[in-house]
Amino acid sequence: MVRARIPVTFFTIAALLTACGGGGDSGSSTATPVAATPTPTALPTPTAVSCSLRDRQDWAASQLREWYLFPDTLPAAISPASYATVSDYIDALTATARAQRKDRYFTYLTSIASEDSYYASGASAGYGFRLSYDADARRIFVSESFEGTAAADAGIDRGAEIVAIGTNSADLRTVDTIIATQGTDGLSDALGPNTVGTTRTFRITDTRGTRTVSVAKTDYALTPVSSRYGAQILTDAGEQVGYINLRSFISTADPALRSAFERFKAAGVTRVIVDVRYNGGGLVSIVELFANLLGGARSTTDVIDYMAFRPEKSANNVTAFFAPQPQSIAPTRIAFIGTAGSASASELLVAQAIPYYHANTALIGTNTYGKPVGQIALDRAQCDDRLRVVAFSLQNAARQGAYYDGLTSIVEASCRAGDDLTHQMGDPQETSTRAALDYLAGRSCTPITGAAGSQGTLSLRTAAKSLELVTPKRPDTTQREVPGSF
Repeated sequence: MVRARIPVTFFTIAALLTACGGGGDSGSSTATPVAATPTPTALPTPTAVSCSLRDRQDWAASQLREWYLFPDTLPAAISPASYATVSDYIDALTATARAQRKDRYFTYLTSIASEDSYYASGASAGYGFRLSYDADARRIFVSESFEGTAAADAGIDRGAEIVAIGTNSADLRTVDTIIATQGTDGLSDALGPNTVGTTRTFRITDTRGTRTVSVAKTDYALTPVSSRYGAQILTDAGEQVGYINLRSFISTADPALRSAFERFKAAGVTRVIVDVRYNGGGLVSIVELFANLLGGARSTTDVIDYMAFRPEKSANNVTAFFAPQPQSIAPTRIAFIGTAGSASASELLVAQAIPYYHANTALIGTNTYGKPVGQIALDRAQCDDRLRVVAFSLQNAARQGAYYDGLTSIVEASCRAGDDLTHQMGDPQETSTRAALDYLAGRSCTPITGAAGSQGTLSLRTAAKSLELVTPKRPDTTQREVPGSF
């Protein structure tokens, strides 16, 4: 997602497969806002009943009517009495916009405490891997493991197949059975709640063979740029190419991005691969930092993006301008690797480059999710309620911003490529990385076509399969921003 800030809270523009997430400051140290950020509606003085279901539902509805980007889609009157939770009521209020593909569960209720923890450090509880599934063959695969997590410690990494899941070795159920009887929601249930100590036993098949391991969920801080493959300088036909893979647009990405681009600058890199294939979104401030690191040739009067609220809230509109950094480079060509798991902030990063690079920047992989809108965060601290409301649209310097069907509707160059689980991301032999290198070198490719959000083709050990990131029906903050993570 992409997020903006209301005094001590964030706006968000993230994108996941069932509910896009992401966040960011409306202004940042790397951009100059031209308007003030919104002032939140005054909260009522806490009372003994202020956190009752009805009171929370009424509060959510009032915030939507004040801030929602699509007010004409809200029902004139809908009683909350028929809905057992605040979230169910919010889904009912936003059903029309959802049917129009403008708000695909981007407006939602979450926890202030857990979201603040994630955006500050990437903190969450889990096994520390990202999963993709093949619905037709009823199989799941590890698309990525994060450093310093239980999954990594257990030797579970990209390309491993999880064949069976159980609470112990005596009650293992095959993934085939789980999906056949419960659908893909059964996978999330089988993996257990995202609480420290939740333990599951997995039967794993990978290049080492088949084995059974037990893994417990632990607290971990997501490393936004992998220490193994996240930032590299590749050599292709004698040319040095910078490769950077960003998992999420969170605050801790700042030093990692600066460090990577400092290396690129020292090496004289002018061609760059930006890999956001699984990145569901994050902070606008990190998008703008990333844009500035790629914007060594830009002037301070060049626009990165426009943030536009509905007409009666236009005083909150913000224009972000470029502010090149000491680590900035001036690329001649940029290849962005994306999939349907790339959303919100990831899409904004690609979109902002188009007016300046035109066909010298390309989308590699498959079409993206399609989330050109962002959310503000409205807090009710006494209930630990944070309401994420779609409240603004995002546009690049050319005012392109209606890419609800994915970035293929606005990019001027693209190359279709698979996501090759048999090689690590950033490996020159990995299919999408190889396609990106070919594009940068001017070699031919097949353009991306197809519907918005169509999933990438992941080449496994034998036949090519179409996989999707595993996403719970109601993902937590981490799963919104880091789709497929558990």
